[in-house]
Amino acid sequence: MTASRSGASYLRVLLVVAWVAVSSTAIVMGYRSTSPVLAWQMFPEASTMEISVTRVTSSGERIDIDAPWPGGYRWSDLVEARGLGVTGTEIDAAYGVEASLEALHHALDWVATHTPDDHETRLLEAEVTYRHNDDPPRTVVLRSVERSSVR
Repeated sequence: MTASRSGASYLRVLLVVAWVAVSSTAIVMGYRSTSPVLAWQMFPEASTMEISVTRVTSSGERIDIDAPWPGGYRWSDLVEARGLGVTGTEIDAAYGVEASLEALHHALDWVATHTPDDHETRLLEAEVTYRHNDDPPRTVVLRSVERSSVR
């Protein structure tokens, strides 16, 4: 009877150790990823950002994304995730600045490659001014992939 108790006790300890290891790994990975779903914080960063998106034509002309677009496309219809469809207005940086910038960069690439009726736009460019918590504002420029169908 002592052997079975010892085996059950060993199994319980092993399960607890495994549970703590898996939980700790999930939390650490959550903090390292750009979308920290598993690393929820009670007081997350209070960052904001303002996005300005332009279409860059093959001639180099920069056209505001809210202007009429060949093919009838609208940025706000194509990009709805995390408030990124809103331009020219300060918004909260959902899940933090890094995650929002990464999501915006993916959105630029997706729109550039999924607008086949637009034969003018060479690439999309976003100028983003953000405030990370109480830090002074910073500005970055993100560019989509260049469209091979427009030269």
